[in-house]
Amino acid sequence: MEIKIDDLKDGKVVGLLESHLQKMYEYSPPESVHALDHEKLRDPSITFWSAYIGGVLAGCGALKELSKDAAEIKSMKTNDLFLRKGVASRLLQEILAEAKARGYKAMCLETGTHEAFIPAVEMYKKYGFVECNPFGEYTLDPHSHFFSKNLQP
Repeated sequence: MEIKIDDLKDGKVVGLLESHLQKMYEYSPPESVHALDHEKLRDPSITFWSAYIGGVLAGCGALKELSKDAAEIKSMKTNDLFLRKGVASRLLQEILAEAKARGYKAMCLETGTHEAFIPAVEMYKKYGFVECNPFGEYTLDPHSHFFSKNLQP
């Protein structure tokens, strides 16, 4: 698996994210969908990674700086062809390593409550994320789970 920082210019990741966004609307009402569209992912506060296996886009994920001490995981998505093959775990490891290297003290994330999100929730818990209150601009929402992870030793 090759994981690299991506500028989103080749369109492959944008296609994967568009399908991701469509799925979010199947699982949550519009006001509860917090996935960023590909234009917002080009914000300078966001670093984006893509994972390739055999030249095929296997997944993606992003790190969004919230403050000098905290960041958020955004746009974690695995191509359906590569589900349950460790793509998300590898991307998460890459993002967490970068967050630690930048000196963030905490990582946060928001994900849905629909049963389709259970594998993601289980993965985040496996990596030490614990449920928390809404952070940043989020508010309490019955369709959202909020998690955080302390990055300090």
